[in-house]
Amino acid sequence: MKRLGFAGLCIWLVIGSHSSQATPLSPLRQVNAPYFSDSPHFDESAIFWFGHVGPNANYADVRVAYHDRALWVHVNIMDQHLWYDTSPSADTLTNWDAVTIYLDKRGNIGSIPTSDSYRFDGQLNWWEPRDNWQTAYRGDGVGWVSATIPITTYNNWRGDVPPNQSGSDQGWFIAFSIPFSSLGLSGPPPQGTVWGLGIKLHDRDKATGPMQPDESWPDTMSADRPSSWGRLRFGLPSYTLPMPVIAQGTTVVRQGLNGSIVQDAVVGGNTLCGGALSDYFVQWGNLNYAHVPVFNVQNVEQISEWPCFSKVFITFPLTSLPTGKEIISATLTLHHSGNPGPAPESAYIQVLTVNQDWDENTITWNNAPLARENLGGVWIAPLQQAAPYPGIPYNWDVSRAVAESYAAGEPLRLAVYAASSPFHNGRYFFSSDVEDLNAVGRPTLTVVWGAQEASVNASVQPASANTGQIVTFTVSLLGSGNAMTLTNDLPASLSAPISAPSSSSGTISYDAGSHRVTWYGILSAGTSATLTYPVSVLTAARQVIRNTVILTDAVSGPVSSTATLIANGFQVYLPLTRK
Repeated sequence: MKRLGFAGLCIWLVIGSHSSQATPLSPLRQVNAPYFSDSPHFDESAIFWFGHVGPNANYADVRVAYHDRALWVHVNIMDQHLWYDTSPSADTLTNWDAVTIYLDKRGNIGSIPTSDSYRFDGQLNWWEPRDNWQTAYRGDGVGWVSATIPITTYNNWRGDVPPNQSGSDQGWFIAFSIPFSSLGLSGPPPQGTVWGLGIKLHDRDKATGPMQPDESWPDTMSADRPSSWGRLRFGLPSYTLPMPVIAQGTTVVRQGLNGSIVQDAVVGGNTLCGGALSDYFVQWGNLNYAHVPVFNVQNVEQISEWPCFSKVFITFPLTSLPTGKEIISATLTLHHSGNPGPAPESAYIQVLTVNQDWDENTITWNNAPLARENLGGVWIAPLQQAAPYPGIPYNWDVSRAVAESYAAGEPLRLAVYAASSPFHNGRYFFSSDVEDLNAVGRPTLTVVWGAQEASVNASVQPASANTGQIVTFTVSLLGSGNAMTLTNDLPASLSAPISAPSSSSGTISYDAGSHRVTWYGILSAGTSATLTYPVSVLTAARQVIRNTVILTDAVSGPVSSTATLIANGFQVYLPLTRK
């Protein structure tokens, strides 16, 4: 297919509504694990979260990555009371502060654990070697059975008192390194492979008595039903348009621009680590920062620093985009304004999607949405002093997320967070509530959109013929959703159609005066139509007959395709030889 030159003027009327045929976004819980050839890069690992902060509740940040040898899962837990069993047994590890990782190599499918399903329990401990505080299970088609599966776990804690003493702590972490060889693989799965993944956080707050309720990811998961688990994808997915698209326009969405209302909010410690609270475990998780002009994105490996953790949520309406278009690209822009203290190095700030609404006036760390999936991140250098308006712009690619939200008729709901390790490595950005003088510094979404390119392909059968022989031209069209016209000026060496041209859609005709076949119609984007018409060879000469059809789209212009026919050619027979 060849594109021809086309010139014209097009004026667009943009109507802010979505199709009533849109399908809502699925309630996805997926982590896209980045690959590193040597070992996990802590700051660049994927991150997601679950649970709640409270005196008798736990919250966890989960980092995930993989390399050539193993899958790595790091769970950082806010927990005020730390208890572990000093004389553990494998079957009671989860009766104390512990984490369970569930994996299924088939994906998040199936109603029972099979031989492709794995469970790994890791309990908190202090100074002792880890062997007795970890264990493994494998599915047998009925439930879980103990299995000898080599893995490595390591953990540590932070607090005012050691574990197993009354008092107040900040929390603990545990990391799992699960060799692919222990799962029957010679190396990591191919990028794009999806496994099932579930996590349970077990919490004991006293030496005796009942456990606190488990926290789970996904929040509705059942340990014995892999189909209720989340998804672990190896590698970050990219965005690729399924068909050629002609760019037609760009829409910019920003608070106050063309009447757009962009809602954003920060939860956690923001710029002051929550301020002077009398009891962080009671109060911090319920703080609200409605309408602040600057927000902070921050995380730290040391769990004792959790009062300074901060994540941001932003919702962009997509109603200003015209309907029936294809998303070519989309970019989130935030303007960096500063950082807390003398930031030691660059920070990797990540963008994720969420799939539920929230209210800027009531959102808190404890009621904020869970991540739908992580999209990737951008390195942001520290500032030695506050940046003047509008700040320093940084861009994140959110094309796939916008395409999915647009197709679903929903707004783009994002979260911004980090998996950073160093202290003082937060990043301040201007919010949608910054004063109008810095309107350009507000969170901005830039979307490039267009229409699917129409296409045409012409062929002829048989591809060679003699004088008087009938051949049939077949023309395949792919629609763009716009009005289209096809013309075929038949060469003089071919007859008029022997029978009336036929079309699976639209209207087709033949004009004897111009020796032209014409088709016109409207095919929805991606919909095909087939035209056929038989003709006979008129020429007695030996020649190549080239029959070119031209398809003109009312928006993107003409494209062409040529079918080649050999008339009255020689036949050459090659000898068959054997060695």
